[in-house]
Amino acid sequence: MNPWFASLLALALSFAGMAALAFAKERHYEQLTGTHELPPALAVQLRCLGFALTPFAALPCVWAWGSAVGCVAWLGFLSAGALASAAAISAAPRQAARAAFALGLAAVIALAWAGLR
Repeated sequence: MNPWFASLLALALSFAGMAALAFAKERHYEQLTGTHELPPALAVQLRCLGFALTPFAALPCVWAWGSAVGCVAWLGFLSAGALASAAAISAAPRQAARAAFALGLAAVIALAWAGLR
């Protein structure tokens, strides 16, 4: 896999995963929807989605750079995704949620396409 493509996939998956984990908290959910209470079922779904997307960000890193360097790159992309999602959520939560959904979906599709090739 091309290292640039792997970097984009890892960053998109990290951003989407960290945004899902953030929106699973009541404070950020309130910023997003204006409702004070987060439904427990939705909180569980968002946490599961976040915990599923963040490890998948390691796959393109390991494919592009091998296991040793890929794990270190994955940690860097997790940090960058967390920083980007925190900045986006504090600036514009609804646009951050739309971007996280679009980037996460596109990255999962691209990762599945790259894995099937």
